[in-house]
Amino acid sequence: MPAENVKAPRENRSDRGGESRGENRERRSRKPFVKEEKLYEERVVHVGRVVKVVKGGKRPSFAAIVVIGDRKGNVGFGSGKASEVPDAIKKGIEDAKKHMFKIQLCGTTVPHEALGTFGAAKVLVRPAVEGTGVIAGGAVRAVLELAGVQDVLSKSLGSNAPINMVRATMDALLSMKTVDQVASARGLTPGEVWK
Repeated sequence: MPAENVKAPRENRSDRGGESRGENRERRSRKPFVKEEKLYEERVVHVGRVVKVVKGGKRPSFAAIVVIGDRKGNVGFGSGKASEVPDAIKKGIEDAKKHMFKIQLCGTTVPHEALGTFGAAKVLVRPAVEGTGVIAGGAVRAVLELAGVQDVLSKSLGSNAPINMVRATMDALLSMKTVDQVASARGLTPGEVWK
């Protein structure tokens, strides 16, 4: 066999750059894993299975209603739809973060009685003495608890559709004003408002 046809032995990869693969991996900067602190608590109010009828048949998906809040007066709600439940919930959380509201609290309860409406849903929210707790059910409870209300009485007077109940509760909470806000709007002192 002629010497020209003899191939030279294949050089080792580690000899090329002076580093093996393992050394190269160690050289890369590793970011320390830090768990993201959640600013808001999340609660899934309702997950419904919905169907879209298309030419080929029925296409099922899931619709989730999510309420988020920090229990300090900030609360929001959102809805998401996807073919899987976890994806629908994730979309609902993202939507809720875009629709955050600041509500007025008076200690552990709400400033005054209010009736919130949305569509056929009506929700009555009434202040309660300390130690009463949250007297509410379903969707209304989720909104009140995550808003930071600890003592309150409520009653649903109309439709019990979860999304409408959430919106009616938010309507009631957003319509509330403290004594200071009413006094400044009328050009009075808080003491004069109470008379």
